[in-house]
Amino acid sequence: MSSQDNSKDNSEENLPQQPEGADSGALSKRDDPFANPGLPPHEHRVQDIDEQAAKRSERAVAGLFTLSMLSTIGFIVSYVSFDIDKIVYIFPIGRVSALNFSLGMTLGLALFCIGAGAIHWARTLMTDVEVAEERHDLDASPEVREEVLAGFQEGARESDIGRRKLVRNTLIGAVAMVPLTGLVLLRDLGPLPGTKLRHTKWAKGKMLINENTLEPLRPEDISVGSLTFAMPEGLSEEDHDFHNEIAKAALMIVRLQPENIKDKRELDWSHEGIVAFSKICTHVGCPISLYEQQTHHVLCPCHQSTFDLTDGGRVIFGPAGHSLPQLRITVNDKGYLEAMGDFAEPVGPAYWERG
Repeated sequence: MSSQDNSKDNSEENLPQQPEGADSGALSKRDDPFANPGLPPHEHRVQDIDEQAAKRSERAVAGLFTLSMLSTIGFIVSYVSFDIDKIVYIFPIGRVSALNFSLGMTLGLALFCIGAGAIHWARTLMTDVEVAEERHDLDASPEVREEVLAGFQEGARESDIGRRKLVRNTLIGAVAMVPLTGLVLLRDLGPLPGTKLRHTKWAKGKMLINENTLEPLRPEDISVGSLTFAMPEGLSEEDHDFHNEIAKAALMIVRLQPENIKDKRELDWSHEGIVAFSKICTHVGCPISLYEQQTHHVLCPCHQSTFDLTDGGRVIFGPAGHSLPQLRITVNDKGYLEAMGDFAEPVGPAYWERG
């Protein structure tokens, strides 16, 4: 017999034999494309055989959880520290809101460190023995439930969560502190921002600046029957908070005959018949811009609220809830009109803290 015949006989002998009665057309194990490849030999990690390496991994996991806790604290500090209007330059992003950037970075880092710490813990410290389990029906019998519970308890023991107290305690701290980022949002549901809405940029000694010419106003610049708009000295359109501040500090100035002023306080707070009232309607905050010379009434164009400037800015028509706030004015040594303080009451629409 030739060597080729011997090789052929040996290869046929090595093939698995089909049991009697089996389908002759069935695939052999060698030809089955879905054959179970089995599991590779288990390789121990360095942490499994070196306790010092396990301690290093434990410290790394604890460090990530600790960094998460510090990031959560940083989120809270950023929320209460940065002004909502503060803009900073961050390379290479550019000009961004300091509040939004700090909140995003700290919260993202807090969540990332929890996830990274959990993954590093699972990959280096928890048991990694491969277990194959056949699929079964979805309904769980009492025996299966007991087996699952036992497996969970076994997994908890194998995770060393009882022995690795440093990892356990830092994990609990990190997970417990992350929800605090949501609790600080309740800060905006309280009485904050305090008395901020009661104050404007007007203060004692600030000159009245013409909004159109940006020049200080003198009494002779205000003629009877005219309507002039002014803003406080030091406020510039270049300021990042200009729109927020002008929305509270916008002023309208008219000149009346002193004998036509009915309200005593209005007369005392005026200068030679020049009166200064808030330009912001007390209904929904629209700017008042219509002035009737004969009656000395001003009209809000949004909802037709009408105010009498000879009677303390009193509401005589429309949905506005209260009179226009008046600014007390005088003339300084240089002959310019200036404020003697801020408005005595909040400008604009009424709100629940008003009083």
